[in-house]
Amino acid sequence: MLDKLEAINIRFQELEKEMNNPDIMSDMKRFVKLNKDYKDLLPVIAAYKEYKDVLGNIANCKEILSTEKDEEFREMAKLELSEFTAKRDQMEEDIRLMLIPADPQDGKNAVVEIRGGTGGDEASIFAGDLFRMYTHYCEKRNWKIEIVDYTEGTAGGYKEIVFNVIGDNVYGQLKYESGVHRVQRVPQTETQGRVHTSAASVVVLPEAEEFDVELKQSDIRKDTFCSSGPGGQSVNTTYSAIRLTHIPTGIVVSCQDQKSQIKNLEKAMVVLRTRLFEREYNKYLEEMSSKRKTMVSTGDRSAKVRTYNYPQSRVTDHRIGYTMYNLSAYMDGDIQDIIDALQLAENAERLKEAVG
Repeated sequence: MLDKLEAINIRFQELEKEMNNPDIMSDMKRFVKLNKDYKDLLPVIAAYKEYKDVLGNIANCKEILSTEKDEEFREMAKLELSEFTAKRDQMEEDIRLMLIPADPQDGKNAVVEIRGGTGGDEASIFAGDLFRMYTHYCEKRNWKIEIVDYTEGTAGGYKEIVFNVIGDNVYGQLKYESGVHRVQRVPQTETQGRVHTSAASVVVLPEAEEFDVELKQSDIRKDTFCSSGPGGQSVNTTYSAIRLTHIPTGIVVSCQDQKSQIKNLEKAMVVLRTRLFEREYNKYLEEMSSKRKTMVSTGDRSAKVRTYNYPQSRVTDHRIGYTMYNLSAYMDGDIQDIIDALQLAENAERLKEAVG
């Protein structure tokens, strides 16, 4: 392990040297990549330095035991050797996980799309419940949500809603939410009191940055239209909503959340870049899903990932067989426990991959 860490330390020093080269600033794309690689290695380098200290202390303790005659000194050295050995073993476990290549997109912001699926009005209401759940979760994490586009359901909720989530390591947490979410409950629209099953699909994408996608303005057709829904007279009567069509692929994106056409255009461009980036990113997801069966987030997004059973106050994640019985707290945004369990399962699979 020490050899591997020393090789990483040499790479870290090379990155540092390259970033201090004045010429690198003329190639912004290269600089952004170097800066990201540098930041990604910082925790590994900190662990490497601490690990080297621990190995040095173990060597010192062993030397004392082999040369020292004083029993009191020897006892102290034995105690310290035991402590440092336990610390070394724990550090080796932690470093093994750190050395597994992470998803390069984890640190990015995310674009989230929720769509009501089977179940008519009830599916739209459930899509609205999921949006509220994610809103509360993001508030707890101090992440910012920006709505891009939405179509309201006839009985409440949303037929579909698209929003950006901005913050630290957003995609790395929210990517596990991609897939079909199923709800079992008595719908508001049901008069007989029978439990129905409805569904909504969630897609979480890493937000594409300008450096990720080459987007030519000549390939984009821009249309303006009046926003629909709440927002007052100015929103509904001015042509502030934007629709972008990417001519080569036929991808259409619209944004009507802001009163300002410029702000709507900025948001729509983020989503368009992300949709184009998704095409390339899906190749990576397919490659990963062939190796990891646990993570639907790195595979088939149409697969059922979670069931919300209201009569039993139960939430079950089908990928890892995780069940909890506190649905009301969960729908209020307390979803971190399931995300942590999914991350743990993914790390175990990544470790198995690395060893294999």
